[in-house]
Amino acid sequence: MRAGFGYDLHRLVKGRPLILGGVKVDYPMGLSGHSDADVLLHAIIDSLLGAAGLGDIGRHFPPDEAAYKNISSVTLLERTTALIGKKGFKVTNVDSTIVCERPKLTAFMPMMRKKIAEVLGCPAERVNVKAKTEEGLGLTGKGHAVSAYAVALIYKRKGKR
Repeated sequence: MRAGFGYDLHRLVKGRPLILGGVKVDYPMGLSGHSDADVLLHAIIDSLLGAAGLGDIGRHFPPDEAAYKNISSVTLLERTTALIGKKGFKVTNVDSTIVCERPKLTAFMPMMRKKIAEVLGCPAERVNVKAKTEEGLGLTGKGHAVSAYAVALIYKRKGKR
């Protein structure tokens, strides 16, 4: 068993859709970034890569490469799952937290959980998505950004080195 930790933060801007956990969230602002800027999936990707000893998201999907411009982070998570799979790893579970003041995410979390589990190839009960506020403090608390944290536990499949 190996554990990894991930974190991401992106600024909220007008004119982009808000995508979190691979789900479009109804909100008048979205996240600024080279890809779709899904902070939740980016944090999960970093946690998986870290657990497998494979570096970070920027190493595998550089933000200055045209191939990743506006790419869905679901695609990046699929590619990450394949990368760790080639190293013989499977996902045991993922625990994650989205940090934002608005919008309220309760109604979207079951869809996020289902989407993430599908991509990771594990049961939805092994994926946890929480949401927290920062009580008006900092970039996220003032509504300027959204951040996310994730911890992943992976295991080596039998017969893989």
